[in-house]
Amino acid sequence: MRLMDTKRLFDNREFQFWLLHIGGWTAWALTYLAQLVYIGIFERYVLWLPVVTLVGAVLSLSLRYIYRGSWHWPLWARAMTVVVSSMVLAAIWWVIRNKLYYIMVAPEKAHKSPPITDIYTYFSSGVGVAFALMICWSAAYFAIKYYQQMLAERERALKADSMAQSAQLKMLRYQLNPHFLFNTLNAISTLVLLKENDTANTMVTRLSSFLRYSLDSDPMARVTLSQEVDALQLYLDIEKVRFEERLRFEVEMDEASRSGLIPSLLLQPLVENSIKYAISANEDGGTIGVSAKVFADELLIELTDDGPGLPENYHLRVSSSGVGISNTRDRLRELFGKNQSFQVANRKSGGVRISIRIPYQTEQTSL
Repeated sequence: MRLMDTKRLFDNREFQFWLLHIGGWTAWALTYLAQLVYIGIFERYVLWLPVVTLVGAVLSLSLRYIYRGSWHWPLWARAMTVVVSSMVLAAIWWVIRNKLYYIMVAPEKAHKSPPITDIYTYFSSGVGVAFALMICWSAAYFAIKYYQQMLAERERALKADSMAQSAQLKMLRYQLNPHFLFNTLNAISTLVLLKENDTANTMVTRLSSFLRYSLDSDPMARVTLSQEVDALQLYLDIEKVRFEERLRFEVEMDEASRSGLIPSLLLQPLVENSIKYAISANEDGGTIGVSAKVFADELLIELTDDGPGLPENYHLRVSSSGVGISNTRDRLRELFGKNQSFQVANRKSGGVRISIRIPYQTEQTSL
């Protein structure tokens, strides 16, 4: 908690300004003190140096408010403001420095103090050093200000990208329900036309359970693979009303993969594709299998069926291969970028194999 508070404090722009402002003038004072120590006269300047440093810090602080007021002026006007303001404040500071010198360091020489109206004497005695110091302060102020603006712009851009990604993921996720619902209602309609009312009623009841789960789940949430398989079982319960023993489902997961996190309802549209193109196309039905394991900090998931497989020109029309394949591929790409793999291929023994590779994360590692 303390680390978070400290980070929040250092991220605060106001705190950053005062830290750098005070730190900068303190560094100047210590450098000046080191010179006095080297010369061997620092005892005479013990009171003078802190007072002069404080005066310089207060005068340069006024530059902050001048620059704030001129921030939206044209570039040439801001440049003139920097030069004029720095010169005026440098002159004021140099005069005060000299007056304090004759008061606090060498009062016996007070009669030699030039009058304030003697501009030539002050300018020839090193006011350029004070001007350079004020210019350095101004340069640091603008550099930090522009750097903070760049960070703010980058943060806004990242936030916009995050919101866009979130909207994209929600859109992809919400595509699933209408697509699935259309197919299921079409099947129920067919059952009603065939006078199989009891079967249709059972299917409606199971559809209700699945939709309740689907609507209650957060479209941006990730669930464990074990939870995803349980949700998949709800969907298959609906389909088994139609296919009965023709639809077989096999699951093989190692213990570690069960707790791996994946996007919610990731597998359902893929299984729906398998039912449509593999189970329905075979009078004897078929088997859909889901297997998963963890290897090299990655979660490897395979979904297989024993249907007729992919047509020869599948890869030529992959962009129009249906909601299930394209939707899943897009969701994985949005969530994991290059740290994922999604491959669809025919099995040597017949049917289709879909291989998914994503980073292995659990509820503990994702915190």
